[in-house]
Amino acid sequence: MDWALQDAKNRFSEVVQRAGREGPQTVTVRGVRAVVVMSAADYDALVRRRPSLVDDLLAGPAWDDELTAAVDDRAKLPSRETEL
Repeated sequence: MDWALQDAKNRFSEVVQRAGREGPQTVTVRGVRAVVVMSAADYDALVRRRPSLVDDLLAGPAWDDELTAAVDDRAKLPSRETEL
């Protein structure tokens, strides 16, 4: 359901209760969607499904032995030296 900001402010308790019973409630400002009020359970489910950056990186393709050796053998110093 969409709520105008003023209505959502005046009936916030109802907005929260409906979010728990009916699902996310949209609040609009001057007719434009601004925020969504949702239950903690809905939010937790949404966040739980989203992988972290580390998960994404670890899920990528494995490095082959040649690439691994090249990375391990690279110079440990910066590639450019700066002059002062």
